Amino acid sequence: MQSVLRAALFLGILLSTTAVPIDVVQAVERPKGKTEAATKQAAPAVQKSKAQATRQPSQAQAATRKGVARADGTQLRSAPAAGKNVARHMVEQPSRPSSGARNRLAARTSKAPSRPLAQTGKAVQPTPVNRRLAQAEQKRNFRRVLASNTDIWQEPGQLAVHSGSALVIAQDSSEPLYEKNAQAVVPIASITKVMTAMVVLDSMPSLQAPIAISEEDVDYLRGSRSRLHVGTVITRETALLLALMSSENRAANALGRNYPGGLAAFVAAMNRKAASLGMTSTRFEDPTGLSSNNVSTARDLARMVAAAHRYPLIREFSTTTGARTEVNGREIEFHNTNQLVSSPTWEIGLSKTGYIQEAGKCLVMQARVAEKPVVIVLLDAAGKQTRIGDANRIKRWMESASAAGRLPTRV
Repeated sequence: MQSVLRAALFLGILLSTTAVPIDVVQAVERPKGKTEAATKQAAPAVQKSKAQATRQPSQAQAATRKGVARADGTQLRSAPAAGKNVARHMVEQPSRPSSGARNRLAARTSKAPSRPLAQTGKAVQPTPVNRRLAQAEQKRNFRRVLASNTDIWQEPGQLAVHSGSALVIAQDSSEPLYEKNAQAVVPIASITKVMTAMVVLDSMPSLQAPIAISEEDVDYLRGSRSRLHVGTVITRETALLLALMSSENRAANALGRNYPGGLAAFVAAMNRKAASLGMTSTRFEDPTGLSSNNVSTARDLARMVAAAHRYPLIREFSTTTGARTEVNGREIEFHNTNQLVSSPTWEIGLSKTGYIQEAGKCLVMQARVAEKPVVIVLLDAAGKQTRIGDANRIKRWMESASAAGRLPTRV
């Protein structure tokens, strides 16, 4: 009997410790049931919103399409006002493209050629500096193309000379081989210095006598520069070299100023010399050529060059490529203003360049071309290298005719 009571007591204790009150179970079950019911009711609405989201992109996604840089580096148009903030955020932190978009992008990237990093980012906006650099490069390319086109060989009779006035004559016979506006009276700029040199040498002065650069030799008409400062003392020979080789205006003026009778007497002697050479359309007003009233024609200048070629010192000084001269205790290097004198393809016996705005670029030369001594006069050229290009074209024109066994056709 006692064993039965002990078993019953043990069973009661066991049931009391493991059983859960029914009210607690009901309290837990009721919310769970409501939540499941609410979930079942809301399910259709959620599915409907997902379908709409799939069919119609959100406002942020629309702004992203319009306001961000595409993955291939191109810039899209800015977003509308309603999506500015979203678009700005998306530019700073672009969203990850979908798997389909990634696949398409990968396909394009694999086919596209590689480009520098600077070209794969956003488009570079043009700046004033970039525009100027681009314009400068375009001008350089244009000049290269123009130079290559104008240097194309011209057949005899088709010679194209771009200087305003030009004349090519055979020095031994004075026969014109080519002429263009050869009778036009035009300013001649520093071609004047050839006459200056002849008049100086005709007076047979002491070439080692010192002459000083003074305030009277400074160019106040055009403000041209000079490395011969006021007070510089050089020999007459050095002044003659610098006037012919480097077209030194102060040196040329000092030569005229130190002529017997002064500058006025020197200019008068220049005009007498021109008349004696038959230069009927020529007039000199100063020994430098800075005055636009120093005028002549291509025909007259050909006479002057032929006469000047008989002076050995003029031939030597005008074709010297460069020289170092002591000026005020220090050596200064001067160069010839005609780049052709240093060319191995040219055999030049006399040379002089000139330029002022009214005269344009000018060049006179005595040279041996195709085994024939000629005088070349080129006046009023517009471009910086036009006179050089014209001289080279004339040379090729004559050499081509010589190689073909005939004289250049007079044009």
